[in-house]
Amino acid sequence: MARTFERVVLIVMDSVGIGEMPDAAAYGDAGRDTLGHIAEMRGLHAPNFVRLGLANIRPLKGLEPAREPEGAYGKAALRSPGKDTTAGHWEMAGIILDRPFPTYPHGFPPEIIQKFEAAIGRKILGNYPASGTEIIKQLGAEHVRTGRPIVYTSADSVFQVAAHEDVIPVNELYRICRIARDLLDGPHRVGRVIARPFTGKPGAFTRTERRHDYAVEPPSPMLLEVLKGAGLEVAGVGKIPDIFLNRGITQALPGKNNASALESTVQAIAQESRGLIFTNLVDFDMLYGHRLDVEGYARAIEAVDAFIPKLIATLKPGDLLILTADHGCDPKGPSTDHSREYVPILAAGARVRRGTNLGTRASLSDIGQTIAENFGLRIPHGESFLDLVALPA
Repeated sequence: MARTFERVVLIVMDSVGIGEMPDAAAYGDAGRDTLGHIAEMRGLHAPNFVRLGLANIRPLKGLEPAREPEGAYGKAALRSPGKDTTAGHWEMAGIILDRPFPTYPHGFPPEIIQKFEAAIGRKILGNYPASGTEIIKQLGAEHVRTGRPIVYTSADSVFQVAAHEDVIPVNELYRICRIARDLLDGPHRVGRVIARPFTGKPGAFTRTERRHDYAVEPPSPMLLEVLKGAGLEVAGVGKIPDIFLNRGITQALPGKNNASALESTVQAIAQESRGLIFTNLVDFDMLYGHRLDVEGYARAIEAVDAFIPKLIATLKPGDLLILTADHGCDPKGPSTDHSREYVPILAAGARVRRGTNLGTRASLSDIGQTIAENFGLRIPHGESFLDLVALPA
């Protein structure tokens, strides 16, 4: 029988995929490979990831597999249709979607935009798929002149609203986004509405870290609520509370970028608690994958790698650390969109069976079921790998 853990620290490295899934071509993602292409094109110095078993999951150029990995390792498929943040994180919590969230490659239909404009009392700019940094370059000056918010989307199921903080104050932008969230229902139930504030002058606009996500209400039962209902602590770091609409969250901690999210995670580990610390590291996806920035992506991986010793040193003897991802976002391109990829699973801690190959898991929900089983609970989907990852009692 496996010896259980007092606490699980689950860190999602947003978009750090590890190679195309078998159905990738159906999503336009044949050949996309986030970690593989970064290793090939730029090279990676990631000794701590390697020690945990990253290069044992599959060959990665320039990274020698560990002879005796210090963690358990494997990879998981996304069973839900799609390839977005909400689907990936929800699946970890035991939610399998029966259909993908809607996307809008040609912008939102007139009936949506007209209702939105009427509800907020302003005309909008944009309404087409774009990179967030590019669209504020294109439309930012007109937005400042007219006061019209910029609406845009991507290949993901998102309705994004960008506004200069001096033109539309952040709290007003949030109100506008809540209106959009209420409107986008039924067949237009997008995965997330995202507020995207920015500052600066024309030619030098920059997005601020006061982004806010308004996700779809997750169905019940799901991992976070199941844990909370059993009297366990659930700390959400970064955008985790937004993704789950604060459902099941007992403590929300800041994490607007990778560095602050990791520091919040370490602070949470240092507290005495029993349950789950659930962290999202947003920079990989937001700053580098969508911008096709191979160098920036590689540096971000190396920065997290350098933080791993501090993270592991902070763990209590009864803690289980799991590092994973929610989808891919291959900075090689050609698309700037998320990619349908497997995600890595790395597990570490004093009670973890070192060198265990967890294999290819059929669903990200296996992670959630492992966490649930650890505390004597169940969620609707997933096959636990607790017996594989935990040392015997």
